[in-house]
Amino acid sequence: MTNSNLPGVSAVVLAAGASTRMGSAKQLLHLGGKTLLETVLDNLWQSQVSEIIVVLGSSADEIRLQVKLENVRVVINQSHEQGMGTSVSAGIAAVGSQSEGALMVLADQPFVRPATFDLLIDQYRAKKPRIVIPLFQGFRGNPVLIDRALFPELLNLAGDVGCRAIFGNHTDEMLKVPVDDVGVLLDVDTKADLERFRQIHASGALGPELLETADLEGRGELPHLVIAGDDKVSKALAQFGSALGYRVTVVDPLAQLANFPGASRIMHVLDLGLLTSAAGTYVVVASRGRFDEEAVEQALRSEASYVGLIANRKRAREITDKLKRDGLAQERLDRLRAPAGLAIGAESPAEIALSVLAEIVASRALGRK
Repeated sequence: MTNSNLPGVSAVVLAAGASTRMGSAKQLLHLGGKTLLETVLDNLWQSQVSEIIVVLGSSADEIRLQVKLENVRVVINQSHEQGMGTSVSAGIAAVGSQSEGALMVLADQPFVRPATFDLLIDQYRAKKPRIVIPLFQGFRGNPVLIDRALFPELLNLAGDVGCRAIFGNHTDEMLKVPVDDVGVLLDVDTKADLERFRQIHASGALGPELLETADLEGRGELPHLVIAGDDKVSKALAQFGSALGYRVTVVDPLAQLANFPGASRIMHVLDLGLLTSAAGTYVVVASRGRFDEEAVEQALRSEASYVGLIANRKRAREITDKLKRDGLAQERLDRLRAPAGLAIGAESPAEIALSVLAEIVASRALGRK
């Protein structure tokens, strides 16, 4: 529990989602002898948080029947169907006046340890940032801690957006805290996820070492395509890249080699310096906001022959402006291709991947002249 001599930090637990991919209320899925929501609440009560606010929406009545919501403040978001933004604003509106900030906690992240909540709170109190973000092996996770000064911006959120929507306005006021807790990356979308994540978490499989990193014999002279992120575009990039004769590495904390036809290895640690020490390496950042800022910075500081970012122009400007303020030389910033890919009217993931590979091929051709 919190030290009574210090201002409080509240926890806002976002539990209003409809769980459409799960098929039933995932807040009530059991982990051991408790539901996911109960596990999250138990972890929070073992931390320094001064109060817990639970935002319910879909399945609210069922959840209240099955989960003991004692010593918490329950908020019903009647507009939950409009997206996460409405739940964030509803939860923030309920934060007590004694709190200096709020941890925004996801109800489907039951593995975050009490000590991790405490570390984020301690770092917030010591350094006074506006936003605190946990990093596991270089990858951004949740929960995030938001200072009260930014509450008015959260109160205005609407639609299917979360706290990340305001991050671009405060890139210089963020504190990224390294944590030794893979739980900050693990959210449960399906029952299969829960079983798989329990095994990963229990075994410590995502340690600091690189997993599945052995190069294939005899391929050292091939051009190297490094893909940061795990989505449909990433998978298409890996497949097309392999077909074009590239050695393909995927960088993502939870990616599995079996899900990336064409990839020769997976790296679970965000350290592009291990991969891009020489020319002939082509980096595509496709993390969709999860860790694109960190990956772009590492790639631009390297000797990679190409650095592309799959994002819109607004997001690209936010990243380059932040890196420029951090002192990255303009000549390196000028190397970033964002949005990545040739202008061929690409829309589907496969078309986007094709446009990016075409740009890389054109870049290689220019380099050979």
